[in-house]
Amino acid sequence: MKFMTNLILALNVMAVLQNISYGQQFSATETAEQGVEALLETVARSKGFFLSDRDRYFSDIEEVLDSFVDFSAVADVVMNRYADQASGAQKQRFAEILKSTLTRFYGASLINYDGEELAFLPPSNPSDPRADTIVGMELRGSDSTLRLQYQMFINENDEWKLKNLSLAGINLGRQYFTQFSALMSQHDENIDLVLDNWQ
Repeated sequence: MKFMTNLILALNVMAVLQNISYGQQFSATETAEQGVEALLETVARSKGFFLSDRDRYFSDIEEVLDSFVDFSAVADVVMNRYADQASGAQKQRFAEILKSTLTRFYGASLINYDGEELAFLPPSNPSDPRADTIVGMELRGSDSTLRLQYQMFINENDEWKLKNLSLAGINLGRQYFTQFSALMSQHDENIDLVLDNWQ
């Protein structure tokens, strides 16, 4: 009887550990699916606040994005070749700026979401299962289809996270890098001034 009790206890502990090990439990596509579905549910639930309490609306969106987006990795993607010049504090500050920027971009883009069909496309299958993976999806409305691509990677905690996205063919990492590079030219490659002037 004691053996059975210990076995059940061990199995319960293993189940808890598996739930904590999010990256190992879910694939890149599953992580993206869960994140996007949670995001769309939040948009549907919170969209009434977009006009009456915009800070609350964006706070709800940010909370969901924070669960599956690695904003430090996004900052590295956007900084690109300038990332080596940035201090850890500057990278962290830029990650927070991008979190706010992307929350507002994404939140405003999805405000008109009204239960359109969401379809995930077959993922690319790199030879290395831990390599970056592109997860494609389509938001299908009655008169238009919005295509998105998420670039997913495995972070240091062995979790799949998003580090870049393309929306309707526009690579946001590349777009933001162009902006970052232009600001670096304008401000004599002073990263603090670039961050001060990021919009």
